[in-house]
Amino acid sequence: IAEGLAQKIVAADVPEELLDKRILTLDLSGMVAGTKYRGEFEDRIKKALDEVKKDGSIILFIDELHTIVGAGSAEGAMDAANIIKPALGRGEIRVIGATTLNEYRKYIEKDAALERRFQPVTVGEPSAEASVEILKGLRDKYEAHHRLTITDGALEAAVQLSKRYINDRFLPDKAIDLMDEAASRVRMKNEKSSPDLKALEEKLSALRREKEEAVAAQDFEKAAQIRDIEQDYEKQMEIERDNWHKKVAAEHGQVTEEDIAEVVSEWTGVPVTRLTEDEGQKLLHMEDTLHRRVVGQDEAVKAIARAIRRGRVGLKDPKRPIGSFLFLGPTGVGKTELCKALAEAMFGDENAMVRLDMSEYMERHTVSRLIGSPPGYVGHEEGGQLTEKVRRHPYSVVLFDEIEKAHEDVWNLLLQIMDDGELTDSQGRRVDFRNTIVVMTSNVGAKNIMAQGQRLGFAAGEDDAEKKEEQSFEAVRDAVMGELKRTFRPEFLNRIDETIIFHPLNEENIAAIAEKLLDNTAKRLEKLGVTMEVDGEAVKVVAKEGFDPVYGARPLRRAIQNCVEDAVAEKLLDGSVKEGDHILVTAENGKIAIRSGKAAQTAPAETAEEEKTE
Repeated sequence: IAEGLAQKIVAADVPEELLDKRILTLDLSGMVAGTKYRGEFEDRIKKALDEVKKDGSIILFIDELHTIVGAGSAEGAMDAANIIKPALGRGEIRVIGATTLNEYRKYIEKDAALERRFQPVTVGEPSAEASVEILKGLRDKYEAHHRLTITDGALEAAVQLSKRYINDRFLPDKAIDLMDEAASRVRMKNEKSSPDLKALEEKLSALRREKEEAVAAQDFEKAAQIRDIEQDYEKQMEIERDNWHKKVAAEHGQVTEEDIAEVVSEWTGVPVTRLTEDEGQKLLHMEDTLHRRVVGQDEAVKAIARAIRRGRVGLKDPKRPIGSFLFLGPTGVGKTELCKALAEAMFGDENAMVRLDMSEYMERHTVSRLIGSPPGYVGHEEGGQLTEKVRRHPYSVVLFDEIEKAHEDVWNLLLQIMDDGELTDSQGRRVDFRNTIVVMTSNVGAKNIMAQGQRLGFAAGEDDAEKKEEQSFEAVRDAVMGELKRTFRPEFLNRIDETIIFHPLNEENIAAIAEKLLDNTAKRLEKLGVTMEVDGEAVKVVAKEGFDPVYGARPLRRAIQNCVEDAVAEKLLDGSVKEGDHILVTAENGKIAIRSGKAAQTAPAETAEEEKTE
């Protein structure tokens, strides 16, 4: 604004009173620099003020105005603010200062005498339309600097995308930076060095080395011949360089909306570029990707996949998270595993999710840990455990594990996240949740679901078993939803996109999970140079051993450790299985047996308890 006023004065586009005025910047850091003795800084300021008073046509501009408070102060000395106060009060000097609201509040507002000598003018953030006009005004300079063209669509995308995805900065600054970086990238892509020019440079370097060797050997005739060849190559290089510069100048790059979107994606980690064909296919088959890790639970997998597709193509509500889900079910049925599978499918890493165990937030005072401690309390500067993680990774899965254990004030915070897609932390910063998937897990109604699992167990082998299971599950759903309404408030449940009840695991599910876990064991053995094969009978034995309707699939891990991994570990230690050997895991008389090596001897796997019995 100050520079704009200076330009208007030069263009005589100001009232008559301002026509003879000049705007000069007062460099406070330059004033302080080099002052060794007391009174030296004050003397410099006094001389500068006297010069301004004497001239009468100078308007001083002080950037970062808050720095005058305390500048040059020492024991018994005055700071710059107190030196200029009398001149300001008498109207002998005219000053324009620039500072931020926070610093104005912190430094200038506290000094009432200094504050009343200035008239505050609040400069707000321009609207999106005004920002586009500002970018259009700057476009020519950036096009000339980067030697390319910037489309109108790119300018509009810079404003719209920065407004939506970059929340800790303001327009037009963030949009200008976006435009500049996108233009820089396009220019770097286009201005790749000419391969012919590079070949000539290498040849010229080789000739110069050869000439130096000839001179060192006092073979001046050869050196003269090489010099003539060198001059010819230099001429060729000049011609090639001119041609390359002309070619680059003729091939103007163009900054488009997609270039702007690429920069936003890199800055924020949120994919806002156009869907590639590969990514489109990946999203269409998201259910298959999730089912590689999660067995059964079709309803939950479909709901999650639908939400991701809506969010990625841009059909979701822009003011809310991509999806907010409540997963209900007993322990060990795949609630947390589905969240890990989702994080792996979206980000390539199952740990790319924000996981909060709600049992740590049971007391009222622990709620502040989510958004940060209030001012004056220990840990205020560190930020909140939830808000800081989401600020750093705005595109992520946020898992609130066992939500029913949290204090009611945590539920109030979640209302704001699910409805407005944002949260304000203890330092007043808005944290954007619009690009997150919010998942809450709960064990509410787990007793009803477990009762159904115990009724089904391994006995579901009749023709109408599926129909009976569906009828039973509908009854369970009604009972669970009733209990849910008694536990959570209506306004909380009303904001959840979908409440998903996880089915209890049946015989088929348990066998499929056993296969996956045994595959993981086989992969670990491969690293040791041993291959492992598991037949169908062995899988059935492990599944039966590890099935527990109360604990779901978790006992399977223990069953595999006891039945398979312990026996294989013993064989590796006693040398009966060596690197390069093949192991076959099979079942004999209802027990796991290991066949290994060339002899393929059978050795029943014994648990520690069985050894004690013997």
